[in-house]
Amino acid sequence: MKPSIADLLDLIDSMAPFSLAEAWDNSGLQVGSRTWPGSKVLLALDVTPQVVAEAVSWGADLVLTHHPLVMGPISSIDFSSIQGSIIALCARHRISIVSAHTNLDKAHQGLNDYFARQIDVFPGSSVEPMIPETEDASIGTGRIYTLETRLTLNRLVEQIKSRLKISSVRYVGDRDLMVNTLALCTGSGGSLVGTFLKSGADVFITGDVKYHEARNVEQAGLGLIDVGHFASEHMVIALLAERLRAWAKTTGFEIKVKAFDGEKDPFITV
Repeated sequence: MKPSIADLLDLIDSMAPFSLAEAWDNSGLQVGSRTWPGSKVLLALDVTPQVVAEAVSWGADLVLTHHPLVMGPISSIDFSSIQGSIIALCARHRISIVSAHTNLDKAHQGLNDYFARQIDVFPGSSVEPMIPETEDASIGTGRIYTLETRLTLNRLVEQIKSRLKISSVRYVGDRDLMVNTLALCTGSGGSLVGTFLKSGADVFITGDVKYHEARNVEQAGLGLIDVGHFASEHMVIALLAERLRAWAKTTGFEIKVKAFDGEKDPFITV
């Protein structure tokens, strides 16, 4: 039995309800139809011309990404633009595009929890969202972890670099700062610096932090680790692949999942 796009949307909604998405977000079906087939799924972080070209070449039914193709209202679709050409190509080849963005960030065992496992953070006495959204303490924006074993900021920095296989990060704070409790948020977490400063956590791990946000953390005598947007979220491909394959095994749906391996951080560090 082969799944439809509707089946895959139902799966995503069951593991990361679309109702959790931020008001400004556009998670869900971007292009295509719920009635189209969905047995060949290409996974990526972003919807780019390179990703869509791979989808066409492979004969994909669905491009499933973290970042949406469409974020705001569209007044026109110009097929000569990047966004318009992607829409036209997908329509021509009957390829749907679905994105699971802030709903997957907030969900229980979503991207934030997956990120914590990838950087080898083991929760101790408490795990809670930075900003709770429901009565369920496992759901919300960001995470705060109390560690089983304290470590220095410097050791945490090196641990993150090793686990994420990245050569550098930006960090703020005394390298010998002892970390007992940490906050984290994948993607762009600069807007949560104020929440972090009130949380009681010792260090905040995120991406896309601005200068004045970093200065505020420094002045508070706390720690900040900016791993970059891409490094904190590219692992979403592995997360989605795990969930899709487990779902197929449980339901008996025939599905092929492929990770797009051509993405890289747009920033080059020299």
